[in-house]
Amino acid sequence: MKSLVSWASWLLLATLVQGFGSPAWAASPPDQPDCGAKVLKSSGEAWRCTFVDDFDGTGLDDDKWQSLTTANSDLHGGGDCWIDSAENIAVSDGKLRLTSRREDATTTCTMANGTSFESQTSSGSVSTFGKFAQTYGRWDIRARFPKVTLPGSQTSLWLAPHRSRYGVWPRSGEIEIAESYSLYPDRVVPYIHYEPSSPDSTVTNTKCMVADPWNFHTYSAVWTPGRIVISIDGTPCVDHKVHAASPLSKSQPFDQAFVLNLTQTLGVGTNTPVAGLPMPLTTEVDYVRVWR
Repeated sequence: MKSLVSWASWLLLATLVQGFGSPAWAASPPDQPDCGAKVLKSSGEAWRCTFVDDFDGTGLDDDKWQSLTTANSDLHGGGDCWIDSAENIAVSDGKLRLTSRREDATTTCTMANGTSFESQTSSGSVSTFGKFAQTYGRWDIRARFPKVTLPGSQTSLWLAPHRSRYGVWPRSGEIEIAESYSLYPDRVVPYIHYEPSSPDSTVTNTKCMVADPWNFHTYSAVWTPGRIVISIDGTPCVDHKVHAASPLSKSQPFDQAFVLNLTQTLGVGTNTPVAGLPMPLTTEVDYVRVWR
């Protein structure tokens, strides 16, 4: 199963990082946010809330998110153009809604690198880049994916480094907390991307069965020095111990601040959209909560 950024260059880091220097925005805000009920670590110590969005407003909170578009990142899916539009990115009734849809007419989609392509489909994606990033901690995302069983829809809840400190993808790392492919509607796939010093099957698990991903489930990542555990509704799916990636060492590349991205797009490869794929396709996010 193909990862979101394995088929599209992670150029967001090259196009948006200018002007951000050291990530002062990666630190917790002065007023600690409220993630609700106390959540305990395995040690019994409480996690400390650092970021929360319950999407209770009427629009995307610009203090927490920005639109992740093809124009500012070069990213896109199976022929769709990621755009900043209320029809693709919306907040209402306590939910963030990210939508892939057909446009009335074919338009030119221009990428950050200056190239372009023609498209009649668009999608929505958001990122905390420039707003919030964190090294280590716990991420909980409660979301539901489009109810479709034909190839063509892909949803990704993923963490990416705020800058390519160790080189181009995947050398600087990526944490796919959850990817939903409509070709495989009975499971959700996590994937930890980097270049480990030796092959390791624990970076992913294609058998995390979810009978109804179109209903709300909680997708979680607990990232500590040297270890990343990804769970679905509290049940671990991936438990990976990070080992040195040549020529890196120690816990690299997972020793730097990562941002959170939420993406609804169209699939590629075996999950390329087929004729008859129902659209629009909408992923809904109930909340995002982060602790350190």
